[in-house]
Amino acid sequence: MGEKVRKKLSSFQIIMLGFAGVILLGALLLMLPISSKNRQFTPFLDSLFTSTSAVCVTGLIVYDTATHWSIFGQSIILLLIQIGGLGVITIATSLALLSGKKLGLFGKETMQSSISAPNLGNIAELTGFILKGVFIIELLGAIIMMPTFIIDFGAKGIWMAFFHSISAFCNAGFDLMGGVSGQFSSLTYYKTNPIINLTIISLILIGGIGFLTWEDVVKHKWHFSKYRFQTKAVLIISAVLIIFPTIYFFFAEFNGLPFGERLLLSLFQTVTPRTAGFNTANFARISQTGILVMICLMLVGGSSGSTAGGMKITTITVLFASTVSVFKRKNNAEILKRRIDDDTVKSAMAIFVLYLSLFIVGSAIICSIENLPILTCMFEVASAIATVGLSLGITPTLGIISKLVLILLMFIGRIGVLTMVFATLSSSKRASKLPLDKISVG
Repeated sequence: MGEKVRKKLSSFQIIMLGFAGVILLGALLLMLPISSKNRQFTPFLDSLFTSTSAVCVTGLIVYDTATHWSIFGQSIILLLIQIGGLGVITIATSLALLSGKKLGLFGKETMQSSISAPNLGNIAELTGFILKGVFIIELLGAIIMMPTFIIDFGAKGIWMAFFHSISAFCNAGFDLMGGVSGQFSSLTYYKTNPIINLTIISLILIGGIGFLTWEDVVKHKWHFSKYRFQTKAVLIISAVLIIFPTIYFFFAEFNGLPFGERLLLSLFQTVTPRTAGFNTANFARISQTGILVMICLMLVGGSSGSTAGGMKITTITVLFASTVSVFKRKNNAEILKRRIDDDTVKSAMAIFVLYLSLFIVGSAIICSIENLPILTCMFEVASAIATVGLSLGITPTLGIISKLVLILLMFIGRIGVLTMVFATLSSSKRASKLPLDKISVG
């Protein structure tokens, strides 16, 4: 980065502008007649919505990906998904390193902010590890699914295998099944296929646990005691968020189905809200309670420094630990026999309040404009701000203002609410000089 850029822009502003620039470029490319199957221009707002959804690895769509976009358009969407999943800064850093350039302090700080790395020391090494890991995992996912897709679709199955592998790993939720099982049908065609289900689930989970978690697991293998504190917390809470919702869906939502299909549906609908956007179940069969459970899972999301969105499981874990510390009348939150510092608790609370505020306001705006049930609007808004991509079918029918609201929420959800705040406000810490006082709460 040049000296002039370093003086004018913070690392948070670089991240925000980087994502915005890629989204705008993607929208312009998707507008072109070559990007659509009917060889006509796609309206800018719809192209912008699709580009934002792809770069922010969300998956909400106004056009069915398989039936509206040409191979060129689908390729642009897939490229945007890959850039968005890795992160614009990770891509830029990788290109700089491949060209032989050395990262300066500002470049390292920007990369650190982008992937939530704990320190600057091994940023270049970590970037290389991420690129290799992404390539290997996405390739393996495509190879595993390829025989099934080739049997069903011939040579086209090769493209479909790679598309769905990258989309799943990046937690994007875009699919190419619209021409087979109907528009906006996602992966319902394969709801009983264990190979496709388990591969997609695995890709979603690997992409959602975070790059730093991978590094720790690869480095220490199965020696759980040697993992970083954050890695332990991420793996344990992720397991909890898989097991208990799966049990709920199995017993409460998919009764009457054969055991194997019931289990696959329950597991898939537990994993995909955090934050992949695929679905194999017919949402018309899911109760209002089930929809509410999915909204909660969407808002929680994945891990920090991953391809997933949401408030992040570590944020919720810290808030829960802080609540428990109040009940036990302890001075600090504690997790896995470790004390959490107050700055982390304050950041977690800020993220929670900002996400919840955006979620409520966005839902209220769309509900009042579109005159739709509030729970339906909440589902769509949670899907946008948590960059999930699941939909109850209302996105294509929304008006201009509602689409703009979802575009903004997808963008904020991908770069992170704190990054947005720090990019627009002063991010330097200031010690308060005001007199200390108390106020009663509760």
